Amino acid sequence: MGQIRKQAIISSIVIYIGFLIGFVNTWFFIRSGNHAFTPDQYGLTRLFFDVGQLMYGLAALGAIPVVYKFFPYYRSHLDKKQNDLYALTLVVVVIGFLLVLAGGIIFEPLIVRKYSGRSALFVDYYHWNFLFGFGILLFSLFEAYSWTYQKTITTNFLRETGLRFLTLVLILLFISKLISFDSFIKLFSFQFFLLAAALFIYLKLNTDLHFTFKPSIVTHKFKKKIIALAGYVFGGSLIIILSQVSDTIIISSVSEKGLHDAGVYNLSTYIANLIQVPQRSIVAITIPVLSQAWKNKNMNEISRIYSRTSINLLLAGLFIFIGVWLNITDAFKVLNIQGDYQTGINVIFILGITKIIDAGTGVNGQVIATSTQWRFDFITGVLLILLILPLNYLLVVHYGIIGSAYANLISFSIYNFIRWVFLWKRYNLQPFNSKTLLSLLLAAASYFISYYLFKSMSGWTGIILRSTVFTVLFVTGVFAMKLTPDAMQLVHVMKNKFKKS
Repeated sequence: MGQIRKQAIISSIVIYIGFLIGFVNTWFFIRSGNHAFTPDQYGLTRLFFDVGQLMYGLAALGAIPVVYKFFPYYRSHLDKKQNDLYALTLVVVVIGFLLVLAGGIIFEPLIVRKYSGRSALFVDYYHWNFLFGFGILLFSLFEAYSWTYQKTITTNFLRETGLRFLTLVLILLFISKLISFDSFIKLFSFQFFLLAAALFIYLKLNTDLHFTFKPSIVTHKFKKKIIALAGYVFGGSLIIILSQVSDTIIISSVSEKGLHDAGVYNLSTYIANLIQVPQRSIVAITIPVLSQAWKNKNMNEISRIYSRTSINLLLAGLFIFIGVWLNITDAFKVLNIQGDYQTGINVIFILGITKIIDAGTGVNGQVIATSTQWRFDFITGVLLILLILPLNYLLVVHYGIIGSAYANLISFSIYNFIRWVFLWKRYNLQPFNSKTLLSLLLAAASYFISYYLFKSMSGWTGIILRSTVFTVLFVTGVFAMKLTPDAMQLVHVMKNKFKKS
């Protein structure tokens, strides 16, 4: 757990730096002022991400999870130069993208009819989205290679910080009137290509990455299992991606204001996603560890990772969510955010609760995906999409963007509940205990004390005072009640380093 904790801390720092740059980017997107982006233009950039992720899910054909699932077997039985796993997956994803590109051309008339009325900008730049999606695909594949070498910090830096820095450069060029929005969105399409190239060069210089196209004995031995896993994971991954991006795609298509509402909703999503930063860093680190633990049949290690990530992610999620919710109204005012975006404040609350539920259940998806019961990942994914797609459509039509938030809350609550029950009944893995309840009570108490003490204060003064008191109460409570062993271990590590210095 020490290695996971260390890399998780460093990765979280890297990701939060990225979020800081992302916050600056988002502010430039939504601020009032001369030569500012419109909600439609901001909505287009977010739709690029969601459609690009969907393309990635289709084109990957389930190959990327195969990398970290079967890599331990390739490493154990083959010389490094005989390892054909990397070449095999590269060929598969390129073929997959060519199929996606062909499908995109065939169904282009349908896309034009569906989006030209409410989201005309998306139709104008439809073809550029394929470049963006292919960049995501290549970067994600090289990222999987990096995970096999446990180079997670570098990939997190490029994805979370490097990407946002490139976006910031483009934004500054636009608001300085050095480029038009047309040039901005076209350059925007190439960002992931640059990151993929940088990651590939890093891997070639710092690892023993080889591409061997001759099928190995391991590939022949596990061929049926690899195909079966890829098939199930392809369906499951596609379903997960659909569940993550369907809201923006549906809002852009059926909501009254199209891309405008998509921009408002995505700002709310961006703020709520702050809760998931620790989760995103831990997921990348735990996957190879869990895969090895399953191979060694080390249930104690799996149980420890599952329960430890649950309480740590719950505490981190509660701290971030309440810190944001305490100050959200004042933040919108002091940051001079366009008034249209304030209609999404209630969406932030509902999505925040959804993220807390998802974080609090720990790495349940990764535990299942790396086990022999990975087919269950596909089954629950099917259920998720059967819930979230119709709910999103119906609730957006009747209630607007807040309907999409409720659709996510209902669907992900049921989805995580089923996974929790499965791991409990099948493997006797239980991430919750009395510390879980104490964490929720501590968060609630810290919130109400901080809120009512400074309820009448506004502006930066109110934000600073509420945040300070909440932080002191919450952090003190975590240590006083010993809610997570990682907190005290972290303090001991810091003390030892301070003494040595």
